Amino acid sequence: MTRPQTSIERREANRRNFYVDGEAQAIAKRGDDKGAAENWLRITRKWLVQESRAGRADVWSGWAMVCRLFLTAMQRRAAGDPRVWDDLQTYAHSVTAQFPPK
Repeated sequence: MTRPQTSIERREANRRNFYVDGEAQAIAKRGDDKGAAENWLRITRKWLVQESRAGRADVWSGWAMVCRLFLTAMQRRAAGDPRVWDDLQTYAHSVTAQFPPK
């Protein structure tokens, strides 16, 4: 028998389910990759605003660097050098697998 979840554990599980359900609905509505991307962009934008309002304005410079990194990876791949893209994908997969959104 397992112990009952605490309110914090229930809240985290509900939020995780919200993310997964939102992604599934977006995929069903817009298609696999595009729906998932739009869902995560919407959630990221919400978190950016919340963090900024909480006084952590460095979140905007961090987001700008992530965008620049992604653009650089796409440009390098288009130019025939997929190393940055492959490294970015590998790192992103390992981080999100180890630390899923709460």
